Amino acid sequence: MRVVYMGTPDFSATILEELAAHHEVAAVYTRPDAVRGRGKKLVPSPVKELAERLGLPVLTPRTLRDEAVQAELASFEPEAICVAAYGALLPREVLELPPHGCLNVHGSLLPRWRGAAPIERAILAGDPETGVSIMEMEEGLDTGPYCVQRSIPIAGLRAPVLTDELAVLGVRALLTALELVEAGQAHWIAQADEAAVTYASKLEKGELDLAPELPAAQNVRRAQAASAAHPARCLIGGRAVSVEAALLACDGAEPVDPEASLPYRREEAAKLPQGLAPGQAAFVGGRLYLGCAPAAQASPEAPQGLLEVVEVKPDGKRAMEAAAFAAGLPALREGLACWEAVAR
Repeated sequence: MRVVYMGTPDFSATILEELAAHHEVAAVYTRPDAVRGRGKKLVPSPVKELAERLGLPVLTPRTLRDEAVQAELASFEPEAICVAAYGALLPREVLELPPHGCLNVHGSLLPRWRGAAPIERAILAGDPETGVSIMEMEEGLDTGPYCVQRSIPIAGLRAPVLTDELAVLGVRALLTALELVEAGQAHWIAQADEAAVTYASKLEKGELDLAPELPAAQNVRRAQAASAAHPARCLIGGRAVSVEAALLACDGAEPVDPEASLPYRREEAAKLPQGLAPGQAAFVGGRLYLGCAPAAQASPEAPQGLLEVVEVKPDGKRAMEAAAFAAGLPALREGLACWEAVAR
């Protein structure tokens, strides 16, 4: 099938590469180059870099509402437009252009988590699974019917890893949907149950920061949902770090299900630091623990909330194992240190 592809981040690039191997990609649309990094230079999107490498025409209009832009898009004569995390809404004139419609690869099991950050919101909510939906686009935000869905357990996966897994799942689902659409066999399922709709609003700056007053499980999920764009930051022993990986050691509520989506370390209670208050950090048995608020359902016998820091990235340095970081903090070597949220 002859298609036009629209996407921007790495998630979209993964899908484009496989799509181009199976269908004729007439053109690729992506967001304009953006200023990124400390150098403040204009950097092309991952989709633009890949499209140029594949020798595909690349266009970067700031809007699709311009009549000249729409005329240029029509000149490619797409049978379908495939979209994955493009970063802009498609106007009605574009939606009505291809005979087989505009198909969106959305990273959630619609109608759950419509919107900008479905993967991170699924992690933060503690969903046991997520997935992808191939949706027929409408003018509303992710309101269209879907014809293919594929699910995957979250199983403690961090957001960048889960995103990669969903991209692979998404392109397979997209190829299936295109085959069904071309054969006239696609069965579109309306998102009729408005009670099941949830919205995945974009992450705000500092939203994933860790804080002692939060339950351990909530802090762990923030670290799990974090990425380079939205790190899970805190201060440990006065040093600013991004927590790259963390496990739930104890939330005061027993038992913790090791099959749940939450990263969890099964550990004998006797090996855990005892009496660690929220805001205290301890290095015990070669492992770095942070005291957090107990879970709401914590039992009186096990009221403490503990998370184990597995990997950190100190500001200005590379990521390192938590044990290596802790070894460089005198306060931790001598006993307890303090940890706290970063000031915003």
